Amino acid sequence: MEVTMAKEIWDAAGMKRALTRITYEIIENNKGTDNLVLVGIKTRGVYLAQRIHDRIKKLEGADVPMGELDITLYRDDRHDARLKQDPVVNNGEVGVDVEGKHVVLVDDVIYTGRTIRAAMDALVDNGRPASISVAILVDRGHRELPIRADFVGKNIPTSSDEQVAVQVAELDGQDRVELKSL
Repeated sequence: MEVTMAKEIWDAAGMKRALTRITYEIIENNKGTDNLVLVGIKTRGVYLAQRIHDRIKKLEGADVPMGELDITLYRDDRHDARLKQDPVVNNGEVGVDVEGKHVVLVDDVIYTGRTIRAAMDALVDNGRPASISVAILVDRGHRELPIRADFVGKNIPTSSDEQVAVQVAELDGQDRVELKSL
């Protein structure tokens, strides 16, 4: 697929404001930070979860446990012949105790809901959380499963021939969100 047009949705400052707002909402919804655990979905969700973690630490003085989740084994499309290569199978461990905790799954974009469903399956294989919430930087719609985000940076209605591209400085050298027409 060739990109024909890209429109900037957020620059670094916009992303920072959205993550700060999401952080406040997480703290408020949880009534503080007790029993709170953040879990970033690889790849960009891990970096966003780290930023939320750092803001919670700055705002509340609490070092909330944080883990990361590779959902490759849990994807329902991993045997899809249309994929360009076989996925790399990694350990499904979260790295933190989720048993009885209020877990917030963090990712960059929610689209069909399949990634979040896979993350929930992987998370439950690591223990039984008291609750699972979802924090997303961008919700682009088009759900195929009845899954919604609890904390959303921005809703961006898209068509099926558009793509939301999130860039994070840790991986891409800059923070920005673009809407790309294919």
